[in-house]
Amino acid sequence: MVESSRLQEPAGRLHRASSAPVAAARRLPIGADVVARSCVHVRVWAPAHASVSVRLDAHDWQLRAEPGGYFSAEVPGHAGSRYGFLLGNDATVYPDPASRSQPQGPHGLSEVIDPASYAWRDDDWAGLTRDPILYELHVGTFTPEGTYAAAEAHLDDLAALGITVLQVMPVAEFPGTFGWGYDGVGLFAPSHLYGRPDDLRHFVDRAHAAGLAVILDVVYNHVGPDGNYLRVFARDYFTDRYDNEWGDALNFDGPASEPVREWVLSNVAYWVREFHVDGFRLDATQQIFDASPEHLVAAIARTAREAAGGRRVLVTAENEPQHARFVQPREVGGYGLDAMYNEDFHHSTRMTLVGTHEAYFTDYRGVASEWLACARWGVLFQGQHYSWQKAPRGTPGLRLPRSTCVHFLENHDQVANTDRGRRLVDLARPADLRAMTALLLLLPAMPMLFQGQEFGSRRPFVYFADHQAPLRDHVAKGRREFLDQFERLRDPAVAAARAAPHEAASFRQCQLHRDPHDADQAAWRALHRDLLGLRCDRPRCNGAHVLDGAAPDATLLLLRYFGDNDADWLLLFNAGADRDVASLSEPLIAPPAGRTWQPRWSSEAFMYGGQGEMSWSPGRWPVSGHALVVMQAAHTEDDPA
Repeated sequence: MVESSRLQEPAGRLHRASSAPVAAARRLPIGADVVARSCVHVRVWAPAHASVSVRLDAHDWQLRAEPGGYFSAEVPGHAGSRYGFLLGNDATVYPDPASRSQPQGPHGLSEVIDPASYAWRDDDWAGLTRDPILYELHVGTFTPEGTYAAAEAHLDDLAALGITVLQVMPVAEFPGTFGWGYDGVGLFAPSHLYGRPDDLRHFVDRAHAAGLAVILDVVYNHVGPDGNYLRVFARDYFTDRYDNEWGDALNFDGPASEPVREWVLSNVAYWVREFHVDGFRLDATQQIFDASPEHLVAAIARTAREAAGGRRVLVTAENEPQHARFVQPREVGGYGLDAMYNEDFHHSTRMTLVGTHEAYFTDYRGVASEWLACARWGVLFQGQHYSWQKAPRGTPGLRLPRSTCVHFLENHDQVANTDRGRRLVDLARPADLRAMTALLLLLPAMPMLFQGQEFGSRRPFVYFADHQAPLRDHVAKGRREFLDQFERLRDPAVAAARAAPHEAASFRQCQLHRDPHDADQAAWRALHRDLLGLRCDRPRCNGAHVLDGAAPDATLLLLRYFGDNDADWLLLFNAGADRDVASLSEPLIAPPAGRTWQPRWSSEAFMYGGQGEMSWSPGRWPVSGHALVVMQAAHTEDDPA
């Protein structure tokens, strides 16, 4: 518990507030809602206390007790009023668990916000209607300024590149002056570090104008320890029935769990309704424990879609065990999410690009058959033994659509977890990275890029969190112990070069730097732009992408898209030396009847920094080493039809 002086403001005598029912005027079941001019309705769940009052603009108002441990009142106030709760005889003023704004951070007073005051301009926005191309960004490092407003300047460029969905790392209020956001404590309050709540609304509004959907990365598996006052309101926010990696598990299925579920589900609806977001990425869903008839994850997806009305929302999940039920339809017992992150694809491709074969990469070989399996079946581990964990991993999902996987070469975790946060552009052979980028963007799964990847940023991305002692020392220790699973990172020289998470240098080194005159950045941008254009042109058969493939050996992958009227494509990824595939004993290499293969695209094109393209001719089909080429079926001269 913090000292009362950190929150308390001078107060007058205790006033008795109006008890008139105003439930119909409220937007949220808890929090502070502007319900009329100069009138605010406040409601809080605090079953541990016999009495609760609210201090609003230095006046104390007694709240009326309701059934179920709730307290509420209608009190004089307006947008911009500052307030907090006094619980029983405790003199400390606590921030609202459903505060829409914390102008001075999680330890300060809450602020009344009127969401209706923002004039939206996205009436014509129908939600995501195109192929989801995800782009993960962290507001604080996406630009040197680290604000929503500064990020807006780059939205048109991302849209022109071919991005369709911005996946924004957590923005819920968290402690300190910088952080990843996964230790958030104010689920309803956009971080004051990045701007005002209306600045986030304007960012989403501006993204929609550029044709970009916005999904938020949200954390419903735990609450951070610093600035977390939930327990003083209600011990039942948490449970000791489950072991959580990051502290106390949230209570979603035990006694008095309904208000906790309501707190989360109203937060889901809040982001969709009041900020017009287009969906969510759910963090570490394996740590959301729930034995209820409707699992919380399924309820989140349902609530998001109900809140959006006719607008399409996208709900994805990080699930380390990769359980198929998360993306299976509700009618067969699944949770009905749109997609799940395929870490198997990342681990296999990183093995190829970097050679890392330790810690959680030990079960991967980085060979063509693994990439083919990802293209055909999604995740690689679907219930078989996983030696790193000495147990089975995953569940069967062979019949799931390919679109239920998100593939990526980089994301915030994987860049930060290995090699001091260095990017693949600094670790991999450029030709290999170009070819693997092409594979990522041309496969059927949802692809995701991590901020800066599109222009070959060499800025690292490490873990940073501005905690105070002693928490900061515990966090730094935990981070060191996690990274120690990689033997090379135990090297004293490597460890000594790594800044602690709470050092400002850790944060500053991650801020992106764009140089319009940098030829390398221009080449990487051109590669991503052209590949995303190619992705839009992939052949379809009866309106669907029909794909098959083969892996003749460890370094050669063949993928064939079948098109209407035999307008097929053949993708050849050669991770080895130059080779000729004209006489390869694999039927997929044969062109359709009356057609011949003609080069369409190569990752070795000079404009991308490659060595140049080789020409195909009768009986000679050369594929450059460490390259991906796209061939398209064209009519032969004697078959002009």
